[in-house]
Amino acid sequence: MSPEQGGKIIFITGGARSGKSAFALRESSKIPGRKAYIATAEVLDAEMKARVDKHRAERDSGWDTYEEPLEIAGVINEIEDKYSVIVVDCLTLWLSNILHKTENINVENSLPEMQPGRGSPEDFIREFTDRLEVPDTTKDLNLFIVSNEIGMGIVPGNRLARRFRDIAGFLNQEVAAIADDVYLVTAGIPVKIK
Repeated sequence: MSPEQGGKIIFITGGARSGKSAFALRESSKIPGRKAYIATAEVLDAEMKARVDKHRAERDSGWDTYEEPLEIAGVINEIEDKYSVIVVDCLTLWLSNILHKTENINVENSLPEMQPGRGSPEDFIREFTDRLEVPDTTKDLNLFIVSNEIGMGIVPGNRLARRFRDIAGFLNQEVAAIADDVYLVTAGIPVKIK
């Protein structure tokens, strides 16, 4: 990818710990201008805190960080005028947050209340992909979107896990269809597939 290219949506997918986030940061850092990182993870325990701290340390002081577990389309709308690069990391954590809110999963978390009229993960996905499909051609914003490719293993043994796998696959297909460039990262090696 060339740093001179602007106004693109770059979708990066792959397995867990495959190097997706590192690739997104490496490529986005080549682009001049202000940079934002939208983190979808919530810190609910010590292990997640350590993961978040590690990710923060990987970004230099030139990055502004926004922590948003649900309303990533809204955050993009609010901040897009300020930045030449926005990295969203990651859609599968975002989807997990949404499922926790919409499927009445009994977990302790601090997710905010949802806005009325949004009752399913598909509503959130539609809102997000609708936002991506309306590019502002006057802006030179490069949007890097990171997600996990989770449907390559065995079929999960419980209903919720199968639903998560199915919705994640749908989400990834929708975002890949809109994206200008799509990369699959395996063992730290990115392969451009679109």
